[in-house]
Amino acid sequence: MDEPVYLDGFATTPLAPEARDAMIVASSHPGNAGSPHYAGARASAILDQARHDVAALIGANASEIVFTSGATEADNLAVRGIAMRALKSGNSRRKIIVSAIEHKAVLEAAESLRTAGFSVRHAPVNAEGIVDIDVIEGMIDAETLLVSIMLANNETGALQPVGEVAAIAHRSGALLHCDAAQAVGKIPVDVDELDVDYMSISAHKMYGPMGVGALYVASGAPKPVPLSFGGGQESSIRPGTEPTYLLAGFGAAARLAEKRLQEDMTHSRELADAFRSGLVAEGLSFDPTTGDMAVLPGTVSIVVHGAEGDGLVSSLSPFASVSTGSACTSGQVMPSHVLIAMGFSQVVANSVVRLYFGRYNTTADVLTIAPAFAKAAFRQHAPLDGAASRM
Repeated sequence: MDEPVYLDGFATTPLAPEARDAMIVASSHPGNAGSPHYAGARASAILDQARHDVAALIGANASEIVFTSGATEADNLAVRGIAMRALKSGNSRRKIIVSAIEHKAVLEAAESLRTAGFSVRHAPVNAEGIVDIDVIEGMIDAETLLVSIMLANNETGALQPVGEVAAIAHRSGALLHCDAAQAVGKIPVDVDELDVDYMSISAHKMYGPMGVGALYVASGAPKPVPLSFGGGQESSIRPGTEPTYLLAGFGAAARLAEKRLQEDMTHSRELADAFRSGLVAEGLSFDPTTGDMAVLPGTVSIVVHGAEGDGLVSSLSPFASVSTGSACTSGQVMPSHVLIAMGFSQVVANSVVRLYFGRYNTTADVLTIAPAFAKAAFRQHAPLDGAASRM
C-alpha cells in the first residue's frame, strides 16, 4: 500500500533532503562547540553557520539569534523571561496582552504570570480570525509590558497585522513578541520591517528537524531572564550544550528556504487553489474559515458542510494525513480555541478540516485527494442549517 499523502504541514513539515544530508555530515564527526580543540572548533563553525543562516532568513544579525529546543521554548523564554526581567529591574508595568488565537505555548506562558502579579488580557479577533486593530489599540496603555501576536495562525493560516500592532505597542513603550513559527521559511519575514522585539522560530515548521528552534532578540531590546541555569551558552540566555547536528539541519533548511521562498509560495498557493477547485468540481459544499482574507500560501482551512471533521479525517487516513479543528483534552474532543474565538459554534467548529500543501506535494496529490476527500465527505450525514452558518 502506498504511503498516505502528507498534508499536515501545520503540525510539522517533511524534512528537506538537504537538511537531512547536513545532519548526517555533522553527525559523522563528534565535537562540542564549547571544547578548546579541533573537534570543538569544527562544531563551533557549524553552530556559527547555522546562526548566520537563520538570521539571514529573517533579516537579523547573527548576534540576535538565541537557539532553543523549539518555538514552544522560545515563546516561554520571551513571555516569561521578559516578565521576570521586569520584576528584577523594577519595571512597574504589569500588563501582558496576547491575541485570543495564540498558540497554547504563548497563552499558557502568559497565564502562568498571574501568580506573579501580572494581568493578562486577550485581544479578540474578527470573524475571519484577524486581530481587531481598533480593540487592541484601546487595550495597550502605559501599564502594558508586552504584547504577543503571531504572524500566521497555526490552524487557519490567517496572516496577522504584526507591524501595525508593533507600532501601537511601541508608542506606549510596550515590547512586541511575535510567534512566527508557521511563517518563517514559508513567506518573506523581515524583523526590521515588522519592528518586533522578539520572534519565535521553529525548524520543523520550515522543513528542518524537530527539537530545535530560535528566539530572535533585537539588539536594543531587554534580554529575557533565562528560564534554566547552567553554562553560559547562547549569551547566557539559554544555557545547555548546543545540538550541533540539529543546528546543521536547521541552518541548511534556512538556506534552502531563503533560496526557494518565491518558488515555494507560488507552488503551494497553486496546489491549494487546485484542491479547492477540485472540491467544487465534485459538488462538495464548503466555506473557508477565513473568508477571503490573506492566508499562508498552501493553506486549506474549511468548514465542510454536512460532515463531522474527526470522522472525515479517519475516513481519509488511508489516503491522506490531514487534521481537524478540534483537540483532545482530558479524553474529551473539544473545538479549537482559535475557531471559538472567531465565533464558530462547537457544532460548526467540529466540521472544520485543515490541510497544508507544501514544497513536496504535487499536482498528482491534488488529483488523488480531492475526489477522495469529497467522497468521504458525502458519506457523512450530519447536515448543518445554513451553508455559511457559524451558529
